[in-house]
Amino acid sequence: MRLTIDKLIYGGDGLARIPASGEEQRGKTVFVPYVLAGEEVEAEIVEERKGFSRAELVRVIEAAKARTTPVCEHFGRCGGCDYQHSEYAAQVETKREILRETILRGARLELPEIEAHCAEPYGFRNRTRMKIAIEPEFALGYYRHGSHELEPVRHCPISSPLINRAVDALWELAPEAAKHPTLREVQFFANHDDSELLVELAIHHSSVPKELRPFARALRKRLPEIAGVVVFASGGFAGESDDGGMEAARGRVGETFVEGEASLMYKVGAHSYHVSAGSFFQTNRFLVAKLVELATGNRQGRGALDLYAGAGLFTLPLARSFERVTAVEIAPSSYADLKTNAPAPHIHCVKSTTEEFLKKARGRWEFAIVDPPRAGLGERAAKLLGGLRIDRIVYVSCDPATLARDLAALLAAGYRVEAAQMIDLFPQTYHLETILHLAR
Repeated sequence: MRLTIDKLIYGGDGLARIPASGEEQRGKTVFVPYVLAGEEVEAEIVEERKGFSRAELVRVIEAAKARTTPVCEHFGRCGGCDYQHSEYAAQVETKREILRETILRGARLELPEIEAHCAEPYGFRNRTRMKIAIEPEFALGYYRHGSHELEPVRHCPISSPLINRAVDALWELAPEAAKHPTLREVQFFANHDDSELLVELAIHHSSVPKELRPFARALRKRLPEIAGVVVFASGGFAGESDDGGMEAARGRVGETFVEGEASLMYKVGAHSYHVSAGSFFQTNRFLVAKLVELATGNRQGRGALDLYAGAGLFTLPLARSFERVTAVEIAPSSYADLKTNAPAPHIHCVKSTTEEFLKKARGRWEFAIVDPPRAGLGERAAKLLGGLRIDRIVYVSCDPATLARDLAALLAAGYRVEAAQMIDLFPQTYHLETILHLAR
């Protein structure tokens, strides 16, 4: 089937329409991956739904000017990246338009000029999560696009050099790893200058077998930059998304075992953060400082509120310019790091869900930062936040659809958007980070 791609949509696919027939005035929508706007392609329908179809790309008949050769040999099979076939500048413009359209459709608001901030399009990840297979033979990699089949990967171009060295080390220890059938996942977390690494292993077992301890030691011996190996029993990385680090309400379940250190120090600007295995931290090593700068700006005053505070990424800069800061976090590991990182008496740390905190909130804040996971604030929490009548709110979002929903509630509460920024924390993927500056 020959199709013309109208545009790219959030999720990575291109949108096309099957030509209308008979009395139909508009053809059926078709979603096709790995295409670009304006391209003529040949595609094969692989799934039929009542309102739309899904197709696989067979070949590109007429390519867009922005089409380029993917850097990674696994692109198109691996489900990790969506846009490596597009020049990077075009990726950024695509995301900007998707953001604009999503907010217009969901919040009925035409955003002002969207200021885009970018950095290196490869080697940017400081946190990478991969699947492990033991049978029929050891393999380390990512799920293939649209499936739960493993694509073995020995090098990931979007991950940091040290993480790729750790991937090599794990592959080199394949004979030892194959002796541990409970291994399910591994997550690598590198510090700010890519000089130290935490390795988190998830196993499908209620306790950590003693046999895993020599394997953890062997991994550290193979790569001395590994500061520690932490093993989590009973399933894996609870509550975490496959994009490796955008879920704030992350925790670990079951027994743990630590070989070496269980945390890293991560420097961002003038601040150093104690980040434990299991705690949330932003994943783009080139843009974390820019994110903090854009979100906190030159704000100052008497009271600031940091919702979904994590390890305190925004809390510490706010504490330098506000007389008191209230930081709210519910995930146990992140909250413990928050308490460690923010010992100042004028920083009040609260262990609570955002909604429960807002229900009981008593106080006066002039400024608030909200940095929720993909699910967003939620309608009830957004209304409660709007009811506090805080002068200015900065909303940091990793999902434009939930941002649009929450924004509608805040607009109804009397806020307006002063400025909109997009910071591309996740090049080569459809994910985008938005910063909206709201004022009453």
